[in-house]
Amino acid sequence: MNTLDDILVVIPARGGSKGIPMKNIKPLNGKPLIEYSIEFALKHFKKEQIVVSTDHKDIQRVAQSCGIPTPTLRPNYLAQDDSSTHDVLLDIIKQKKAEGFNFKRILLLQPTSPFRTSKHLLNILEMDMPNIDMIASVKEAKSNPYFNLFEEDDLGFLALSKKSDVSGRQFAPKVFEYNGSIYLMKIARLEKTKISEFDRVKKYIMTSIESLDLDTHLDWDFAEFMLKENKIELD
Repeated sequence: MNTLDDILVVIPARGGSKGIPMKNIKPLNGKPLIEYSIEFALKHFKKEQIVVSTDHKDIQRVAQSCGIPTPTLRPNYLAQDDSSTHDVLLDIIKQKKAEGFNFKRILLLQPTSPFRTSKHLLNILEMDMPNIDMIASVKEAKSNPYFNLFEEDDLGFLALSKKSDVSGRQFAPKVFEYNGSIYLMKIARLEKTKISEFDRVKKYIMTSIESLDLDTHLDWDFAEFMLKENKIELD
């Protein structure tokens, strides 16, 4: 798969945010947060391939000012706290098919993870194969169920989530968590199966800094520092 023309790029951006109000358009080092993801997408894809899915008119205006046509808002039933990404993507795919497009893959870019680079995308594209459901960017998790994650047993006592005889974290199997930066999925598979039920998923590892997900004010302050001090290079 050496062409990008079969890829639909989706940037999901709801208006609701409990940790940082309206964070998707809050200025980060001088420009709205979502603009980082839009600019990234426009470096590699035609604007006709890019969809900003939002339920908020202010986010819609920012997307349009960046050159992304955003004629409609997300339906209300897909803009709830419990609305699934899977259902949002299926709705967008349906719309694009009605417009005459026939994309084969979806690239999902969450705007709250702005530190992705072209290198990351190109590496993921090179990894893609017909038999893969999804390639997801990840970071190595700090906590490990074989060593320092616990669950309560029937008597209320803590027990390791995964039984193991490892003597230290360095000997425990590595575990990973999605970092929200880049997901590349097959549309045919997405139309049949929930994302959580994909069984052919490959990981693409990014560093903890590259994986920064802006969820708290502390995350935001750190991201501002990294950008203002040129501690991270975004191409």
